[in-house]
Amino acid sequence: MSLPAELARQLTEEQIAFVKRSGLKAELLEPGHVRLCMPLAGNQNHLGSMYAGALFTLAEIPGGALFLTSFDSQRFYPIVKEMNLRFRRPATGDIRVEARLGSEQIEQLQSQATRQGKAEYVLELQLTDDSGEVVAESRGLYQLRRR
Repeated sequence: MSLPAELARQLTEEQIAFVKRSGLKAELLEPGHVRLCMPLAGNQNHLGSMYAGALFTLAEIPGGALFLTSFDSQRFYPIVKEMNLRFRRPATGDIRVEARLGSEQIEQLQSQATRQGKAEYVLELQLTDDSGEVVAESRGLYQLRRR
């Protein structure tokens, strides 16, 4: 059973000290759908745009947020096996990312992890500014593991 939205929000925003310091906010946490926002304030680099590490964090955290809202945390846990980030343009404002997994895919992954001990899935995401312009694209390989 997935976690209640408020607990998922608290874990997403506060469980990892680095993420908490960044000011990342979970704007939407639903089964199979999350939207997160990284503020520019406090995350600037030497040029005044968003620091690459903050963008990387924003690209990686949706995998955990989706896990919290979509998978049975009593039976499974997630890991990141691989993460790639392609920077498209400077991020000069707050940046958002949305990630989705269909209910059928969630069920298939849980069934496979139950049978085989693990199941892999890919999240390909776009990080966008307030105007919808893509500032970075990510590809993350995640693994759902049986406890």
